[in-house]
Amino acid sequence: MRAQNVTPAAIDPVTIEIGGTAISLQTHNPQFCRLLLDRYAGFVADSRPPRLRLDVELTDAAHSADPDQDLQVAVQGRDWFMQRGDFHARWNPATGRGFVHQPASPYAIDSVLRIIHSLILVGRGGFLLHAASAIRRGHAFLFAGVSGAGKTTISRLAPPDASLLTDEISYVIRKNGKYFACGTPFSGELGRSGENVSAPIKTMFLLNQGPENRIETVSEIDKIRSLLRNILFFAADPQLVNRVFDSACEFVSKVPVCRLTFFPDERVWNIIV
Repeated sequence: MRAQNVTPAAIDPVTIEIGGTAISLQTHNPQFCRLLLDRYAGFVADSRPPRLRLDVELTDAAHSADPDQDLQVAVQGRDWFMQRGDFHARWNPATGRGFVHQPASPYAIDSVLRIIHSLILVGRGGFLLHAASAIRRGHAFLFAGVSGAGKTTISRLAPPDASLLTDEISYVIRKNGKYFACGTPFSGELGRSGENVSAPIKTMFLLNQGPENRIETVSEIDKIRSLLRNILFFAADPQLVNRVFDSACEFVSKVPVCRLTFFPDERVWNIIV
């Protein structure tokens, strides 16, 4: 009997929408598809075809390299190339199409999505920020800081009437001259996605942990330096880096930036208004 070629069953793409930008992920692996649906639950959009699409080809995890290798992001012609020990990817902003080669790991696709969103945001005056964020009483608050500054702690202490957007990576967009924070599925130590909602940003706090709760003013130069220190941008492209700098300056001219020193209990939220 002649052998027949068997075509793999079609699997609908998983479309992940963050900050109003939808990226469709096409995979032919049912297990990985379920992993995506679970990991990005709450951010899975409907089935209408988005403009942006990544074809994800899974490689043998046993032969994948170290994910701690240095990340490389560079433009070649009209395409962006992204490479780390556990993945390599290409994406064309003009067509919105690209591909990813990676093991069946959520960490690789997380990184690719963050890189692409950071490139999209730089053209829109927004950015990804190493910060926790939450919405309370109709306004969003950002809590920026390096690892150990207290992002997860202040997120865990948030009162019941606060909507947590993230404890790790905040998504900042600009609309009609105003800045909004949007929920993301990118979590830190809390290990859970933020809520898929957004609100105008009222204040950005630079976090310190200390013996008491207090809010202090920050000089203009320290505002910009602190913001730039916490913006996540992966491409070593001078023109885009200049645009990120301009976006940071614009942001601090529109949004109050203060230093928040806090003792780790829920009373800190009494002064966050």
